[in-house]
Amino acid sequence: MDKVLFSFGHGYSARALARRLLPRGWRIFGSTRDPAKAEALRAEGVTPLLWQDDDFGPALSEATHLLSSIGPNEDGDPVLAHHGDEIARIAPRLSWAGYLSTTGVYGDHQGGWVDETTPLTPSTRRGKLRLAAEAEWQAIPGLPLHIFRLAGIYGPGRGPFEKVRNGTARRIIKPGQVFSRIHVDDIAQVLDASINAPCPGTVYNVCDDDPAPPQDVIAYAAELLGLPVPEEVAFDAADLSPMARSFYSESKRISNRRIRDRLGVELEHPDYRSGLRALLAEEG
Repeated sequence: MDKVLFSFGHGYSARALARRLLPRGWRIFGSTRDPAKAEALRAEGVTPLLWQDDDFGPALSEATHLLSSIGPNEDGDPVLAHHGDEIARIAPRLSWAGYLSTTGVYGDHQGGWVDETTPLTPSTRRGKLRLAAEAEWQAIPGLPLHIFRLAGIYGPGRGPFEKVRNGTARRIIKPGQVFSRIHVDDIAQVLDASINAPCPGTVYNVCDDDPAPPQDVIAYAAELLGLPVPEEVAFDAADLSPMARSFYSESKRISNRRIRDRLGVELEHPDYRSGLRALLAEEG
């Protein structure tokens, strides 16, 4: 039986998954709003569909697997607003469906540990919208849904090296602040493992083993580059955008035990040090 993935919002994480699936004979449809990106997807072996132009019905009718990476807005989940009826019709015959959410749904825990059983108490607008979107997806009858709550994503093109090199990196200090992270290749590994071992209704935290203060990551990147470690800037004195400042309103350590225990995942990059070394090596 052919395996066909329909990927809504075929972006950074979904493209990493596609790099694992395509060599194994999968067919992948990926939606995008950008015609230029559509051509890039085609060159990678993905059949692109333009959100604003194409009829998704025929491709959805072929799908055996479904992934959504598109975030919600004030009106809810745009995928379900435009294609919810089609998804509901094909839901019972799908082998797997995945929704990429965020660890922001847990809210602030003042640096404490959280896992998938922790009550969901988002404090930011983004976190509240994500929680509502999770509920929308969970309400689709018969959909073999898996929710993946992603920590801060980094990887090729999304590392700290450029800012350290050009002198714009800052080591913002907020006592007690920690973030969890995940390399994009490990996101792809987790999704792949879930596809191979479906367990509908399951939620997975997707993060590495080492929640850490953000200033430590910048310092390590500078050390790898052999450049001076950027000076510290107190959080209260930092000139941050409202979006950036909101990230610092929540501090927590995310447990990834479930992806290891249930999916058997051994992370390629279990901490930011491993991940940054790999990124620098890829740059050559």
